[in-house]
Amino acid sequence: MEETSCIKTLLINVVFSIIGFILTMKLIPGLKHMFIKANLYGIDMSKTSREKVPEAQGVICGAIYLIVMFVFIPIPFLDHLATRDTLQFPFHEYVEFLAALLSICCMIFLGFADDVMDLKWRHKLLLPTIASLPLLMVYFVTFDLTEIIVPKPLRGVLGYSLDIGLLYYLYMGMLAVFCTNAINIVAGINGIEAGQGLVIGLSVIAFNIMELGGNFREAHLFSLYFLLPYVGVCSALLYHNWYPSGVFVGDTFCYFSGMTFAVVAILGHFSKTMLLFFIPQVFNFILSTPQLFRFVPCPRHRLPRFDPQSDTLRPSMARFKSSEVSLLGRIILRVFSLFRLIELKENEGEDGKFIECTNMTIINLALRILGPTHEQRLTFILLMLQVFCSVLALFIRYPLARLVYERLQ
Repeated sequence: MEETSCIKTLLINVVFSIIGFILTMKLIPGLKHMFIKANLYGIDMSKTSREKVPEAQGVICGAIYLIVMFVFIPIPFLDHLATRDTLQFPFHEYVEFLAALLSICCMIFLGFADDVMDLKWRHKLLLPTIASLPLLMVYFVTFDLTEIIVPKPLRGVLGYSLDIGLLYYLYMGMLAVFCTNAINIVAGINGIEAGQGLVIGLSVIAFNIMELGGNFREAHLFSLYFLLPYVGVCSALLYHNWYPSGVFVGDTFCYFSGMTFAVVAILGHFSKTMLLFFIPQVFNFILSTPQLFRFVPCPRHRLPRFDPQSDTLRPSMARFKSSEVSLLGRIILRVFSLFRLIELKENEGEDGKFIECTNMTIINLALRILGPTHEQRLTFILLMLQVFCSVLALFIRYPLARLVYERLQ
């Protein structure tokens, strides 16, 4: 694509993103009553008010995003459409565009199904895998690069690159599963899900702009076309979800966000770099693993505990019988307690010995470190941590990576 045409296409995409922002800002408050009427609402457990708050507002955000992207589809290909030259038409780019939208559309639908039917965790792992299949198929027929560059210290043994074949597709499928669930498990306070999505989106946009002069210019343009409208609708949703939240984003938004990031990472050919922008989410996943995989009993909700007298949040605790914990679970609890990642208590009850431990999330860990904290301040601190980790990711991606790679993609 010529430089002038590229700039025009990006400017049109920016205009569409602004339109998406305006539509989302208007429609979310306008449709509140419809969600409440359909019993899609909840009560904010971190407030004294018992007011009904509409849930699953991510579906509005996602729907507007899809409309914007559908209208945008022909714009990058206008030069080819004007000449009607089918021999020169970039069909592989067109197919990538449609497959990306298909995967995002699937995850919005499945996320809304989760909000309505409250799916189990095994479904939340399976559904992103299925939704990522169009992406992996398109990657296979258009790019099919499964080689990884070996770090300099290991090249004497393994050579410059290593073709891992099917394992690379397995990695990309797992990336889609991770991205769609990573934001979802860092949740429970006003603004945190939409805030994470916005910071990560802006960070990847900054990375794409820095890479426009490189060898993968078209891939990073592709990423920008998808992320600029995402940032537009996400900003509007964050405005309504910020403390005190008037709406809840729901699992729909988390699935929509995760698949959007997976799409641009896989088809934009920077799937390894994308993980660098998920440093807090990776840490939270590792911290949550004992409860997520039931090595330690996991309650239905791991939200922070609200103290109405001080209007602050405190770490929530899980309480269970000692007999419910396996030997591996006991070892994990001891190790986490040793490193002060959780608070661990053991006591006697009427039915025998009980164990209490802090729920294993980055939000509860932050409250352990900070002490009782107001919800808005806690969200701000966690988002500043996300910003810091994005700066760290860019440092790792550029100055640090050059010590072991000529180029990291």
